Amino acid sequence: MEDFRNILTEEKDGVLYLTVNREDKMNALNFATLDELREIFEEVVDNKGIKAVIITGSGEKAFVAGADIQEISELNEVNARKFAENGQEIFAMIENCHKPVIAVTNGYTLGGGCELAMACHIRIATANAKFGQPEVNLGIIPGYGGTQRLTILVGRGKANELMMTGDMIGADEALKLNLVNYVLPTKIDAMDKAEEIIAKIMSKAPLAIGMIVDCVNAAFLSDENGFQTEANSFARCVKSGDYVEGTSAFLEKRKPIFKGE
Repeated sequence: MEDFRNILTEEKDGVLYLTVNREDKMNALNFATLDELREIFEEVVDNKGIKAVIITGSGEKAFVAGADIQEISELNEVNARKFAENGQEIFAMIENCHKPVIAVTNGYTLGGGCELAMACHIRIATANAKFGQPEVNLGIIPGYGGTQRLTILVGRGKANELMMTGDMIGADEALKLNLVNYVLPTKIDAMDKAEEIIAKIMSKAPLAIGMIVDCVNAAFLSDENGFQTEANSFARCVKSGDYVEGTSAFLEKRKPIFKGE
């Protein structure tokens, strides 16, 4: 994977480590960083060597503290719609990725940063993480899918409260609200937990993992019958070599060797 200006990438044992690297800007998502995210996930989808992704932010103060306020201040009605749609499209790529994506959120996880984390399949927070959608303080609302994903994750009442007040919540409350899966004391601990989960997922059938992503997402799509998506996905799994290998290994009392085909 090529070098990027705003994002550090490292591949190790099939895992792509992606670090938003704008520490002096609290890792804010400017246009250039979003473009890099798009390019990276386009490669993730096509690169068979990448089995999973872990996203974090550089430094200890912030995962991603929001979007670039200078860029937001220059928006008008026409390009604001494009601004929101572009972010939504990129975050949908992450949410729909057939490879597991885990966010390790350290420090401020606000605005676009909270939206980025919510687009990931699993979220692990450090004890100092703070979450929020404070856009109302700027006279705007979340635009990268935050109004939808936050409501799905924490419920209508709490989502309304958090977005209307712009309040931040700590990691422990985020855990109680199901906004994150785990809270660990330090970033090192959180990364270790992410790697532990990734290793377990990578030992399973890749095609089945991708189908789970589709089915879980279908549960929240009003124009899709999630039960039918499940039945169709189940049938696709049974057509695969992974199904033959998985059932054969079980009957033969050995560990399966999945090839994702």
